[in-house]
Amino acid sequence: MTKPQTPLPEVRVDVWLWAARFFKTRSLAKQAIDGGKIQVNGAGCKPAKVLHVGDRLMISRGEERLEVIVLALADKRGPAPVAQGLYAETAASLVLREAAREQRRLVGAAGPSRRPDKHARRELMRMKDGR
Repeated sequence: MTKPQTPLPEVRVDVWLWAARFFKTRSLAKQAIDGGKIQVNGAGCKPAKVLHVGDRLMISRGEERLEVIVLALADKRGPAPVAQGLYAETAASLVLREAAREQRRLVGAAGPSRRPDKHARRELMRMKDGR
């Protein structure tokens, strides 16, 4: 794993989120920040907020909630292994994310896996009509 060549003194939050591959484009990162989906050190922020090493970010993407600590700064998007070296996810965040994933799996397994066929639909109609 390689790290960025020169340490940067400061980077905008939207640029860092894009470089760390949390969002596909900088525009999507900006929209998430404007929508209140990103918090820096427990407070809301603007896209141009300066990010420093050691800052704690809360990131909400759909149902997924991440809490990461900034380990390095980058203003250019690189390969995934380099991007993963820019941050570390907290242990509490990992546990909560795994629990949410397991909950979604269990809820999805409870229901029918496909639509009822002709015979099953007729059986359901009979049950509903009380015949």
